[in-house]
This record gives sequence, C-alpha cells and structure tokens, in this order.
Amino acid sequence: MSSSVTLFIMKGILKNTVFNAISLFILSQVISGVRISGGIQTLLLSGLILSFLFKILKPILNIFSMPLNLITLGLFSFFTNAILLYLLTIFVPNVSISQFTFNGFSFAGFIIPVIHLSTIYAFIVCAAALSIIINFFHWLIKK
Repeated sequence: MSSSVTLFIMKGILKNTVFNAISLFILSQVISGVRISGGIQTLLLSGLILSFLFKILKPILNIFSMPLNLITLGLFSFFTNAILLYLLTIFVPNVSISQFTFNGFSFAGFIIPVIHLSTIYAFIVCAAALSIIINFFHWLIKK
C-alpha cells in the first residue's frame, strides 16, 4: 500500500471517529438516558470503537438481517444500530444507555404525550437519533 492510500484511510478513520464522538456527546446532552462519564478520552475512545463497529460489524449484521429489512422496508436497520450501540456499552463501560421518560411535546396543535421508554426502546430511539446526527455531519461535509 502506498503512503497516499494509507493517509487517505487514516483521514477517513479520524473523520469518522470525530463525527461519532461529537454525535455521542450531542446524544448525551439531548437524551436523558444516555450517560457518558470520563470526559473527552471516553468520547474519543467511544467514537473510535463505534467507527470500527460501523465499518466491520454493521455490514455483517445487515447481510444476516436482509430478509427482515426487506419485509419491514428497512425499518429493521434501527435494530442493527441498536445492537451496535449495545455492543458499544459493553466495550466502553463509561457509556451507558438506560430507560428514560420523554416529557412530551406540543407545538401548534401537534401533541406528543409523555412516554416512558424501557431499555430496549431507549436503545432503538438512541440508535435512530445517532443515525440522524451522524448523517447530518456527513451531509455538512459534502456541502
């Protein structure tokens, strides 16, 4: 491998690590069930591990869950992301996702009631929110 290819790969890993670390920080600020202790070192380590999980394990999980993804029109992908978040909480003990209560929301006649989310639903909601945040950062870079 030439040095320019290695540099390109390292830049991609660094970019994904930083995006994932910032996204996890934003997620911990927005969702009360996400707790990250240990400071910037934990965020960077979590971002690096999440980058490797997304690059290595997610394609394998997507292949195995392809029939369910076809039946649910892609909605099962939230479960694969939730599995990856669960693995992140196992690999990095300073990151935890627990049950929480969404206090509700109302705006211009649109009302979302108070919802108590159990742990499995907390992982699914966090996976969906994390996907939105990460995709937003990738969209920002492409512009």
